[in-house]
Amino acid sequence: MQFRAKTAPIIWWIIFTVAFIQAKALADDQIAPPSTNSLAGLDPRFGFFDGLDHRSAYYQEAFPQPLLVDDTGLEQDGEVEFGELHTQANGQQSDMVTAGVQKSFGLLTLELGIPYERDSNAGDISQGVGNIAFGARYPLYQFVSAKGVFDDTFGVGVEAGIPVNSPVSRNTEINPKIFNDVMLGGHFSIQTVLGYSKLFGGGDDGGLQTFEYGLAFGYAIPNSALPLPGIQQFTPMFELAGETGLNLDEAGQNSLLGSMGFRLDLKPIGGLESSLGLGFVFPVDSGANAEVHWGIATSLVVEF
Repeated sequence: MQFRAKTAPIIWWIIFTVAFIQAKALADDQIAPPSTNSLAGLDPRFGFFDGLDHRSAYYQEAFPQPLLVDDTGLEQDGEVEFGELHTQANGQQSDMVTAGVQKSFGLLTLELGIPYERDSNAGDISQGVGNIAFGARYPLYQFVSAKGVFDDTFGVGVEAGIPVNSPVSRNTEINPKIFNDVMLGGHFSIQTVLGYSKLFGGGDDGGLQTFEYGLAFGYAIPNSALPLPGIQQFTPMFELAGETGLNLDEAGQNSLLGSMGFRLDLKPIGGLESSLGLGFVFPVDSGANAEVHWGIATSLVVEF
């Protein structure tokens, strides 16, 4: 797979930084004093080959819901999300509205998404229901340092897009992926998703293979530190979402979008928990700039 020169340094710098932080946490873990929490003297590890750790923030739903990048968190309570992505570039305009639901059964999180897409290019309009998306993800390995400063979860997932034979939905899509969720100091989070997508069917893009990648950064600020009325937690976010074509006419072509925004976790009302997300979307490389000059991403999440 190939990356454009402007894109590769960003990705490799982030990977190097995360690896360095993990190595430092492993060193700290060797000299940390014994834990005094409720798990002291007990083995917190469980799961297949004891790969998981009860102490992980992954089980506390501590990772914010991204706006561009695929969600990777555990949804124990279940949630419904309504999202919209609006982008523009010269005479091109695209709107995608999505309704989705997620629910975890044990450690397995299942999701269902139904998008509606409308694309306009110099007055030529194409619209309709997009692929119905079914997804699943599962954590495989976790590392939590003795002091809890570094918390890392690695897992796998898969998504299948079922076409409905609309003008924007012609091909079946299969997308296996891996994810990594890192929590630093209980506030700073890094969510990484790497996936391989292949389209099947007789549509114009049938047979296309793509490498997809995403990074979502967030810093959670609780109400005690920033007392905003009605807000339980404020999380500034920065995201990168890209794809590189692997074959056909798209081979070697990369497209990378960025988003700067925030998520507001609202205080519960009548036992109902919800959050709002808003982000400004912009192109990072020339591949994305050809189709997107700017955009707005919005999200409403309601837990049930």
